[in-house]
Amino acid sequence: MPNENTHEPKLVGIFIYCKKIATFAPKKRRPYNKGMGIADIILLAVGLSMDAFAVAIGKGLSVSRVRAKHLLSAGVWFGGFQAVMPIVGYFLGVRFSQQVESFDHWVAFVLLALIGANMVRESRAKSNDECDCSEGRGGDFSARTMLLLAIATSIDALAVGVSFAFLSINIWSAATIIGCTTFAFSAIGIILGREVGCRYKSKAEVAGGVILLIIGTKILLEHTLFA
Repeated sequence: MPNENTHEPKLVGIFIYCKKIATFAPKKRRPYNKGMGIADIILLAVGLSMDAFAVAIGKGLSVSRVRAKHLLSAGVWFGGFQAVMPIVGYFLGVRFSQQVESFDHWVAFVLLALIGANMVRESRAKSNDECDCSEGRGGDFSARTMLLLAIATSIDALAVGVSFAFLSINIWSAATIIGCTTFAFSAIGIILGREVGCRYKSKAEVAGGVILLIIGTKILLEHTLFA
């Protein structure tokens, strides 16, 4: 009858051999995230949602009573388009990301800076005009009206999506964060609009523009001075 102990050296040898193979096997690397962490994406989402937030304030002022359908309508339309547009922009930008890899941080900076500066400029121009959120205006929550407003307030997100292609981030998680953040701010805007009117519309847009400028500058500095 064979001795079972004679198999132990063979088993030990096989175990050591397998362990050596696992040791020298190439480990899967995590993709490097170029200067955009979860906190940056959340901050970016807040900045992008300010246009929708300002429009939602105007919508809120126009309703006599805020109902759940108003909150859902603004949240779904604005939040949905803010989530979809970065994905569209991302896949457009991916096609050219390899060609501009050496100066991709400049592309991201320029896009975010232009969007942010434009938001600040438009908010300043609106603040010099009379407040057009008077009672009875903007109360149309029809699909056609909301579609046009959703597209208008999400164009900036399309351009930001292009910059995402040069920053090697997870576009699906980023788009989800942006969409959910805009949904929340749109619903809050409806409520605030009913309560306080349009005094915070221009301030919200200024804040959003400044946030985008800060993020763009941060990306540029991390790839130049602090690289």
